[in-house]
Amino acid sequence: MFPVSRSLAQQPAGSSVYQRAAGGQPLSAGQPERIVAAMLAELGRMESISARVRQRTRVGERVLVGTGRYLQQGRGEEQRFRLETVIEADTERFELLELSDGLSFWNYRKRGDEPPRLERVDIARVRSRLEQLGVAADGVVTPYLGGLQRSVARIRQWFLFTSAEAGTLEGVPVWRVEGHWNPQLLAAILPEQAEAATSSAGLLPEQLPEGMPWSVELIIGSGRLFPFRIEWRAAVGEQREGGSEIQPFSVLELYEVQINEPVDSAAFVYRPSSEGLVDLTETFVKRTHPLRP
Repeated sequence: MFPVSRSLAQQPAGSSVYQRAAGGQPLSAGQPERIVAAMLAELGRMESISARVRQRTRVGERVLVGTGRYLQQGRGEEQRFRLETVIEADTERFELLELSDGLSFWNYRKRGDEPPRLERVDIARVRSRLEQLGVAADGVVTPYLGGLQRSVARIRQWFLFTSAEAGTLEGVPVWRVEGHWNPQLLAAILPEQAEAATSSAGLLPEQLPEGMPWSVELIIGSGRLFPFRIEWRAAVGEQREGGSEIQPFSVLELYEVQINEPVDSAAFVYRPSSEGLVDLTETFVKRTHPLRP
């Protein structure tokens, strides 16, 4: 996911997925982290999820528009998921699919007329690795594989959440939670700026590489703790020179959400051709490490 210009973020509420949540009473220290952790845990416990996906991202003068869907079914070792999106920009088209059928995790990518790339990971090997590490005791490995849970888990790895407000989004009670870079992780990503990244002052937004987010905001339903929206922000364009206002540059929203409703199991059946298939199990397992508790 990448971050949208302010013009995209301020379309009329009736037609835009980017309507801002109404502000409310700020929460005490520690609660923002607990909300995000509880939301990730709740995603793993839901019997099923069905949602439409849409996003907009500005990269320079280009706007990428994505649409798709997310499906999830089952708990523990029985959990399956499917995340598919099509992203278009100008004349280019990107097709993305992440799917777990319980035995294999499939990752399909196709860009325009280029040959597609299909990767496979043996889920049993990932589960064994997690057992060796003493994590994922409940059998849920989805946050380590892909789909919505993996996306949220990565955000929680990268960012520390320090502020939250209660509010509403199109009449739905939500938590609006904001996070900024984990200083230690940011130092590892930008080793030449490690000292500044871990200092008390930290890095300024304009000191980050262009296109790199400065902060992230999650809009989470306060009832079922479902993440309805993810908004990435940065100092963009001329503002990088002046070190001023932070703007959203990418927004992803899940809508028409149905929780614990029947989902067709056929959506998780995937029998691709072996042509061009790359087995990434060994590399994937070596890169699998415990998530932040």
